[in-house]
Amino acid sequence: MKLVAAQVEAFLRDPGPCRAVLLFGDDAGMIRDRAEALIRSVAGSLDDPFLVMELTRDEIGRLTDEAASLPMTGGRRVVRVRETTDAAIVAVRALLKSNAPGLVVLEGAGLASRSRLRTELEAATDGAAIGCYPEEGRALEVTIRDTLKQAGVAVDPDALVWLAGHLGADRAATRAELEKLALYVRPGGRADLDAAMACAGDLSGLSLDDAVFAATVGDVATTDRALELAIAEGAAPVQVLRAGIFHLHRLQRARMLMDESGLSAADAAKTLRPPIFYRKAAAFNRALGLWSSAALSAAIHGFVEAERGCKRTGWPDQTLCRNALLVVARRAVATRMTRN
Repeated sequence: MKLVAAQVEAFLRDPGPCRAVLLFGDDAGMIRDRAEALIRSVAGSLDDPFLVMELTRDEIGRLTDEAASLPMTGGRRVVRVRETTDAAIVAVRALLKSNAPGLVVLEGAGLASRSRLRTELEAATDGAAIGCYPEEGRALEVTIRDTLKQAGVAVDPDALVWLAGHLGADRAATRAELEKLALYVRPGGRADLDAAMACAGDLSGLSLDDAVFAATVGDVATTDRALELAIAEGAAPVQVLRAGIFHLHRLQRARMLMDESGLSAADAAKTLRPPIFYRKAAAFNRALGLWSSAALSAAIHGFVEAERGCKRTGWPDQTLCRNALLVVARRAVATRMTRN
């Protein structure tokens, strides 16, 4: 089934007979929050060893067996799979054909909007797909007000407007900033504009993707800051590097179309599938103007080598990841300065 926004909160509290839920979209923090809400609603906690099982992407073949397992303590079993891709579709189809009573929660932050897995679960009577995208406008204001209210803190209208303009790219990061503000104001207090500006960072446009997009346009400061935030919110260095490789490959495909067919950057970018998220289209097109196919190949090689290094025991994975991104960012800066 496909859930509309108004149905989501009630569904998270009680997924009913649904047996497989896919959480997808650009907001990794919201995906994590909603996955944890579903697990708690069914299993009562996140770490009950009898009721909660977490599988890696490579263990997806065990999905039906784990969902069919009956806990010794009674209750309904929950199987959680992070970093889900369309490769899970075979296991999910087998699950939906079975009588396994457990609930499977699939987290697919990197899935394309036209993902086959998403389509499959939207069409299933006992499956569901929920989009998780950064909140804006009134929805974000409601989240800010409710989060502070839960901490016993009121918020002034001008502070609310300021916070809504500086938060929102990632649900978990937004919550962390608001918790920091609540501690500063203290329960029973009121957050005014000065308190909001003193405590909450500008996270309105930062995410894991922003780190790699900023790197390829030569924005060193945003690259560094977005990477810091992504890692602080739980992104593994290997995950960041894979996002970078994916982004660089897409740039390379578009760049080759420009070279071979004479397409403009904008027209070449429009041929890509899945399409570039509209808010990032301008940055993508700017990057196409800074990178040649050969330079992109070299950058991809650098990211691949950094990923290999991250998998070696004892190697400083965060340093390797950071260096790989900053090398790309500085290369873009040098190209831009040369052309100016």
